[in-house]
Amino acid sequence: MIFREWQSSLFIKIKHQSQAVTFFTRPVLMKKFKKKEESEVTTKMCDCKTTDSRENILDGVLAECGFDAGNLITVLQKAQDIYGYLPIEVIYYVADKLGITPAKVMGVATFYAQFRLEPVGKYLIMLCKGTACHVNGAESISAAVTNELGIENGQTTKDGLFTLKTVACLGCCSISPVMMINDEAFGSLTPEKARNILKDFRKASSEEKGGLA
Repeated sequence: MIFREWQSSLFIKIKHQSQAVTFFTRPVLMKKFKKKEESEVTTKMCDCKTTDSRENILDGVLAECGFDAGNLITVLQKAQDIYGYLPIEVIYYVADKLGITPAKVMGVATFYAQFRLEPVGKYLIMLCKGTACHVNGAESISAAVTNELGIENGQTTKDGLFTLKTVACLGCCSISPVMMINDEAFGSLTPEKARNILKDFRKASSEEKGGLA
C-alpha cells in the first residue's frame, strides 16, 4: 500500500504520548517539527480511521491535484473529508508528496479554522464568538452549551457524540447569536433554545442507534 511504501523510503518516526497527539501553540509546534525533520526515524501510519480504500482515495486526490504544492489547501480539505480530521501521519505524507516541509503543511492546517488536528465527535458544534454574536449574548449561549454537554472548547463528550469549537466568525451575523452543527446553522439563539437543539440531536442519535439494533 502507498503508506507502507512511503514508510520504507522516508524513515520518519513520530513519537506519541499515549494514543493522542499533543499539539502546541504555533511557535513551539514549528520548533518541534524542525527537530523532527532533522532526525532520521521510522513511522507507523495511524490506526485512526485508515483503510486501504481511504489510502487509495488520498493518493488519487494528490494525483488529481498534480502533486502541486499550490493546491495544498484543497488537498488538506479532501484529506480531512477522508479521515474526518488531519492525522499527524497524513500531514507528513502530504508534505512528502507535495515536496514541501511538514512544518509548512502544519502551518496552513493550524492557520485555518476549518481544519481539525484531532478526531471529532459525530456532531461538530462551531460556536460563533464574533462581534455581532458577542453583543447579542454569545457568552450566555456558550455557558448553556458547555453546561448541557459538560465540555469546554476543543473537547469532545465521553460518548463521542459532540465536539465543541469556538470560532471567530461564521459569517451569519444577521441571525446572531449563532452556532453551526456540522453543516447546519442555528440562529437567533437563546440559552434555552441552544439546550433544546442539543437535546434534539442527542435524541435523534439515540433513536438512530435503536433502529440499527
